[in-house]
Amino acid sequence: MRTPHVVAVMGVAGTGKTTIGPLLAARLGVPYAEGDDFHPQANIAKMSAGTPLDDDDRWPWLDAIGTWAHERAGLGGVVSCSALKRSYRDRLRAAAPGIVFVHLAGDRALIEDRMAHRQGHFMPTALLDSQFATLQPLEADETGVAVDVTGTPEEITERAAKALDVLPEPQR
Repeated sequence: MRTPHVVAVMGVAGTGKTTIGPLLAARLGVPYAEGDDFHPQANIAKMSAGTPLDDDDRWPWLDAIGTWAHERAGLGGVVSCSALKRSYRDRLRAAAPGIVFVHLAGDRALIEDRMAHRQGHFMPTALLDSQFATLQPLEADETGVAVDVTGTPEEITERAAKALDVLPEPQR
């Protein structure tokens, strides 16, 4: 039997991490964790005020996600986490070497439209430019897949699951 992956669903705000993450977790039969729940209140207040986080804000958040991912090694799990920079993904890999990434990627106009129509989220559309400026897509030596965000959530989830099926067994 194949060992389940610990998957970080990554991408800029508005790509659907919070929608696709639980669907992918259900499809894989593993637990889901919402990355935003790992943020300290100070980070949420900063983003709500329209101020982008800096690396000093992100390290404790990434460490908390890394701890969760480490605890799920061999068991599997899905966590949503922007993980926009290579250094952020490296930090997660240091905590959980077998973690893989699903990069939800798409056209800026589509993502901005989605952000403009969602309700109850603390991330304003005004921060989208800073998200795209920070984004460093997955590199060839990183275990993960890029998945286009056009289509229904179910279609996106199915593309992600099929792409994960061809990845090698996760490390422990």
